Amino acid sequence: MRVFVMGDLHGASKALEQCLKRSDFDLKRDTLIQLGDIVDGYPDVYKCVETLLKIPNLIPVKGNHEDWFLEFIRTGYHPAAWDAGGQATLISYLELTGRNQSIRRAGDGFESSLIPEDIPSTHRRFFESQKPFYVDKENNCFVHAGFNRFLSFDKQDIWNFYWDRGLWEDALTYQILNKNDPDSEPFYNLSKFHEIFIGHTPTLNWNTDKPMRALNIFNVDTGAGHGGKLTLLNIHSKEYFQSDPVAELYNWSAR
Repeated sequence: MRVFVMGDLHGASKALEQCLKRSDFDLKRDTLIQLGDIVDGYPDVYKCVETLLKIPNLIPVKGNHEDWFLEFIRTGYHPAAWDAGGQATLISYLELTGRNQSIRRAGDGFESSLIPEDIPSTHRRFFESQKPFYVDKENNCFVHAGFNRFLSFDKQDIWNFYWDRGLWEDALTYQILNKNDPDSEPFYNLSKFHEIFIGHTPTLNWNTDKPMRALNIFNVDTGAGHGGKLTLLNIHSKEYFQSDPVAELYNWSAR
């Protein structure tokens, strides 16, 4: 049995299928830890969730986009007004209803005819089941964005897990500045994890569509939500498999 981690999906079901096929992913035996942001971006959110539901050994971690979407499911209110790629999520679920697919620009976001009851019950349970983070038996941590490295893990604000880019950016800066300095101060991380796997911050920001490493932190968001590639990484061997650039798979602007 192999264990894989996957970065931000953003509704790109075609990329998901490519990664599973190219890795010869065994749906019955292999484990997939998915780091969130399944929704918003490309218009195949429904298909993404349906595929993930076929994986018995799936560990779903929640991203900031699911945090917004779950609030809509629970209350009918979307705090980001569907404006951060959410139009594609609306289209994906409105196609199931058979009703008029009403979507219109309203202020800083979108309004639509979608209501929480339109989301299939299996999908509602899926989004309710996502974890804010996951720590395995080897003391590896899997989290969407990061956390505050100056606080122990039990003191974290849940906001950090969905949004905090500081852990990654600080580790990358530290690695660059102290690469040849054996006497440098150690990178301060109270949590003491063996390895940390994150998404949320696209590696495209550093002009690469490959996964990146800074110290013991692996960033596997290779920009699928921005037209880049989706990545599936074996957490033990570090072998990775990628989709084609998502911009080539869809005639759709994700943002």
